[in-house]
Amino acid sequence: MPNTSPITAATAYGHPVGVSNDEFRAAMSRLAAGVVLVTAYEPPLDAEGPGGEDVGMTATAFMSVSLDPPLVMVSLREGSRMDDLLDEQPLWAVSVLSESQSHIAGRFAMKGRISDRLLFEDVPRTRGDATGSLLVSGALATLECRTEQRIRAGDHTLVIGRVLTAGVPSADGGPLTYFRGRYRRLD
Repeated sequence: MPNTSPITAATAYGHPVGVSNDEFRAAMSRLAAGVVLVTAYEPPLDAEGPGGEDVGMTATAFMSVSLDPPLVMVSLREGSRMDDLLDEQPLWAVSVLSESQSHIAGRFAMKGRISDRLLFEDVPRTRGDATGSLLVSGALATLECRTEQRIRAGDHTLVIGRVLTAGVPSADGGPLTYFRGRYRRLD
């Protein structure tokens, strides 16, 4: 009897036969997503040496997971600087970017970018009391989090964080969204 299952055979790379990276990327680009800046403070390696460094990363794979307890999740590329940092220390923050902050999103999404210290230089910000992570001034919302769980998922790590603080510092403007490979405003 022939197999009539809609599931196709997988290749050695885990992709079903007939689904390429480009096809998957094109299909997922049709899903509009909010844009956030994930930040964390990397403490100094040596107490006697230079100070620590602030690290930032643009993300579109961010979502609320639970109300009780308050949990959120962000997806990080496995082996990225943020993934490595949050594997070592559990405190981080999220700034939900407004439509006027696409320049910040683009800056922290660049491949082969300059140091994060220089990227943060002219970004208005405050330091979170609960995590020590930077929070973008003018963001629609800010959250400070502590990692509760890390789950490997393909070439990414899903980081689930308990929300320690939540704020709504700015009610001005709409959200920054990402759709079909570009930052966009809701109209």
